[in-house]
Amino acid sequence: MAAAEPKPPTGAVAARRLAQSCWSAFWDYETPKVIVVKNRRLGIVYRAVQLLILLYFVWYVFIVQKSYQDSETGPESSVITKVKGITLSEHKVWDVEEYVKPPEGGSVFSIITRIEVTPFQTLGTCAESMRVSNATCDSDEDCVAGQLDMLGNGLRTGRCVPYYHGSSKTCEVSGWCPVEDGASVSQFLGTMAPNFTILIKNSIHYPKFQFSKGNIENRKGGYLKHCTFHEVSDLYCPIFKLGYIVEQAGENFTELAHTGGVIGVIINWDCDLDLSASECNPKYSFRRLDPKHIPASSGYNFRFAKYYKINGSITRTLIKAYGIRIDVIVHGQAGKFSLIPTIINLATALTSIGVGSFLCDWILLTFMNKNKVYSHKKFDKVCTPRHSSGSWPVTLALVLGQAPPQPYPCSPDPGQAGQLQGEGQSQAWAVPPPWPCPTSAPSEQMVDAPERSAGPGLCASEPSQQDCVLTDARGLAQL
Repeated sequence: MAAAEPKPPTGAVAARRLAQSCWSAFWDYETPKVIVVKNRRLGIVYRAVQLLILLYFVWYVFIVQKSYQDSETGPESSVITKVKGITLSEHKVWDVEEYVKPPEGGSVFSIITRIEVTPFQTLGTCAESMRVSNATCDSDEDCVAGQLDMLGNGLRTGRCVPYYHGSSKTCEVSGWCPVEDGASVSQFLGTMAPNFTILIKNSIHYPKFQFSKGNIENRKGGYLKHCTFHEVSDLYCPIFKLGYIVEQAGENFTELAHTGGVIGVIINWDCDLDLSASECNPKYSFRRLDPKHIPASSGYNFRFAKYYKINGSITRTLIKAYGIRIDVIVHGQAGKFSLIPTIINLATALTSIGVGSFLCDWILLTFMNKNKVYSHKKFDKVCTPRHSSGSWPVTLALVLGQAPPQPYPCSPDPGQAGQLQGEGQSQAWAVPPPWPCPTSAPSEQMVDAPERSAGPGLCASEPSQQDCVLTDARGLAQL
């Protein structure tokens, strides 16, 4: 009668076995095994990778990035500006109080270079601007009384009236009249504007290092009254000509004065506080901040009005101003030696050198001709045997090749009966000892050619091998 076939394990049993296997593998201990491979090409790759990693950390991390320093970015900053100069237009002379907005002297200010003036505006009714959508008309029926266009200039009265010039008609509005493009006059102020001088006073403070400095030196004799900025000879004379700023930003002054634009004056304070304070100097750069190649967002203009009374009625002059807006931007970074980042980066450098070992191991086990031999030598598994009660615990010294005290004498010839002879004592054994005399195993293995088998109690982790077969009956290979 045929024996019944064993039933495959159920899901619960398979899950239990998997959990037991994972639990057992969790408590395994792995220790490196040193193998010396006599291969010149592999050695060159290994040393080259180590050299590249070392150069990266020495040159880039420590010299360029100065990773041995504790750093602070974004200093506390104060900016005060002052503009001086006069200019002419077709009708008048303009001084600082008229062409600089706002007059407080902050880090952001505008210098007016062209204006469109609509004088003598009073509250009344007049034709709407043709720039407003749906403003043109042929008769009163085209205009809706009481309609208010948010982009228009007033409240529509419902009448269709002639435009300021030409034969066109637009809807009449109630508001400040005449509207802007009906009577505006353009005036150019940029004739002498390139010679305007701008004083930029800047002070910074790094609170972490309690370090402060400014961009003006304490000099006597009225130094600031006669100097202008020069990157080499007058670095601490922060008086810039407007034409110089526009030129350094790579812009044409006449074009910029007509359309307006935004120029950034960037002051960078990068300070190595391991050096003296005189080595911490400001660096200036200039660039245009608005996108000049996009017509919808390029240029800069704003409107303001001046109010007065004529014969008791409120009158105003509307001014649409085009100008050069200056944004003073301050940033920087300070660094000073600190032990903690130095230790961290040194440890990272020493650890990263080991990347060469991983790369060479991958080459060794993947592309070398004797990759199976190297794999056989590199990966061994030391298994715990099922020993009898008479077996004795083995120390780590035995595994490393140092012979422990033997409970039985060993025989160099396993084919003959073991016999112990001492001074006045003798003892014979019916069965020879189960092991040969131990020999010291080297802590490093030299790999030149393949070997066919692993030592007793060691299982090579080859793909076809599932379990460890132990030949050590006394448990001399246990950990």
